[in-house]
Amino acid sequence: MRFYRYLLLSVALQFFCLGAQAQSFPVGKGLTIVVGFSAGGTIDTMARIVAKKLSENLGQSVIVSNRPGAGGNIAQQVVVSAAPDGTTILLGTIGSLAINPHLMAFPYDPVRELAPITMGVSFPNVLVAHPSLKVNTLAEFIALAKTKRLDYASSGVGSASHMAGEMFNQRADVEITHISYKGGGPAMLDLLAGHLSVYYAAPSSALPYIKSGRLVALATTGLDRPAFLPNIPTIAESGFPGFNATNWYAFVAQGKMPKAILDRWNQELVKVLNAPDVKEQLAEHGLIPMPGSRDELARFIASESASWARIIKERKISLN
Repeated sequence: MRFYRYLLLSVALQFFCLGAQAQSFPVGKGLTIVVGFSAGGTIDTMARIVAKKLSENLGQSVIVSNRPGAGGNIAQQVVVSAAPDGTTILLGTIGSLAINPHLMAFPYDPVRELAPITMGVSFPNVLVAHPSLKVNTLAEFIALAKTKRLDYASSGVGSASHMAGEMFNQRADVEITHISYKGGGPAMLDLLAGHLSVYYAAPSSALPYIKSGRLVALATTGLDRPAFLPNIPTIAESGFPGFNATNWYAFVAQGKMPKAILDRWNQELVKVLNAPDVKEQLAEHGLIPMPGSRDELARFIASESASWARIIKERKISLN
């Protein structure tokens, strides 16, 4: 009889804990995903795809709040300063979460003040050249870079495109001049106009111009060839083993948010990112869903941060 009492008590406690966890999530309230870039870009598009599906699943409003500026740092500060009630989370980038902390002094500790939820997506950038260069392969591009001054565009100091270019300069032993832009749009426009040599572009912005012949795809920056460019080699397989400058976006929250709420956010976002219709929509923009656990994201950010800190130090990169 005593055994059955303990069993009933155990079951009751489990139901109580599950109920408490469910109640801790802000059910019935408006939810916000903060993005550090203007509407219309790749990260904004991803956030809106996720927000729509999340709203359908939860039956409550989920909006995307664009807070552009400082390479995503303004949006990050918004979330760090937000109430830890579960209503506001950040879709952060490789720049704001793993690179910028090594380029500038933050008024807070990102590791302590931001809590990981789940990885969102990853994708390689595409090294695209203007046809006037008359190069069709990475080897031809490197040979040309050793004989004349070339430049590459990025969407800003500390961005994934900037870091990919610096890593390539280091590995290929070339000095291709970095030209920083305030976003990928202006960089792409100048490349199309022939004012630049190359650009490490996001797939969503580069693919239409590759297909039309207005740009030449030389290589991609991940370890494996992406499904959307199966015939374009990676930099890694083009003579630089292990080269990996993958771009990524991840979901994080205010660091004091209770674990139960963070776990629920992880559960809901993983469900959304695994949904077939969401996967299909993201694939149209060259984005690969990478949902996982909170601990996995914490380890990944730490690894990425250490890798890019080394590149920043070796290449003497600064905001000046």
